[in-house]
Amino acid sequence: MARTERPDPTLAKTRPPRILVAGGAGFVGSHLCERLLGEGAEVIALDNLQTGRLSNLAHLMREGRFSVLRHDIVEPVRVEGPLDEVWNLACAASPPQYQADPLHTMRTCLQGTWHLLDLAREKGARFLQASTSEVYGDPEVSLQSESYRGCVNTWGPRACYDEGKRAAETLCFEYGRVGVAVRVARIFNTYGPRMSPEDGRVVSNFVRQALMAEPITLYGEGTQTRSFCYVDDLVEGLVRLMRSEVEGPVNLGNPGEFTVRELAGMVREMTGSASPLVHRPLPQDDPRQRRPDLARAGTELGWAPKVALRDGLARTIAHFREEIAEARRKEARTG
Repeated sequence: MARTERPDPTLAKTRPPRILVAGGAGFVGSHLCERLLGEGAEVIALDNLQTGRLSNLAHLMREGRFSVLRHDIVEPVRVEGPLDEVWNLACAASPPQYQADPLHTMRTCLQGTWHLLDLAREKGARFLQASTSEVYGDPEVSLQSESYRGCVNTWGPRACYDEGKRAAETLCFEYGRVGVAVRVARIFNTYGPRMSPEDGRVVSNFVRQALMAEPITLYGEGTQTRSFCYVDDLVEGLVRLMRSEVEGPVNLGNPGEFTVRELAGMVREMTGSASPLVHRPLPQDDPRQRRPDLARAGTELGWAPKVALRDGLARTIAHFREEIAEARRKEARTG
């Protein structure tokens, strides 16, 4: 492993915090970069742009304390100068995206996390790992608490992500035992502005299909449940976790549990869409239920989500309307 830099504590007090956000051009990553810049930090957004979009960061580019580093974390990461925090949000997060190149997904989870942990150790920086509720697999219990060990199919089509994230957690805690200050967030379904219309997750799928007057796709009967957390709530939880002294994984999500069919009905109503519902076979290992136990986040972080699903969906729908309208304007100009 690389040697550990010992930052000069006097110097650290005379400069803003210097922070690396891997996956910074992604949906959640861009919101996190915005939050950290708002707090006065110098932020480096690292991204290979496989699923991240520079358009998510366009409004931050004029900020002198912000820069973008295009790099794939499956290769070793080098950053000149000090770092106070390293955030790892770098990985395709929706099944269509991470299943498109499962080997790269595994490498991102394993080699990528390893490289970023090495960097954090070298710089004497705190490290936060964006893990996932997928480590619980298709759970046999509800609620899912951090003590639940999960029900994951190690050889199914989702395993590259589920098992990759589980192994990445192990790496984090092993580095924690040799002195790296690590924090691990198990993130449940998150939604909000800057999701790509082609993201492939249920909220973006339903909103895009409704606004485009396309059939809304339900997998199975739509009775599987999800708990949807608005992105601003998630970012607040992540920041609190990074700055805390909590050891071990912490669930971050929203305890409101909705069937996928209920979500489809809500989106149709709020968009005024007449899109019909169509059914497709349920994908292998698709979780039947998702609902986080947030007791630890409440006790240890003093955190709970605040944005109701309808309120968050209204903001998300407005963003998608504008993004679709802008795409049509561009097409008209070039067509």
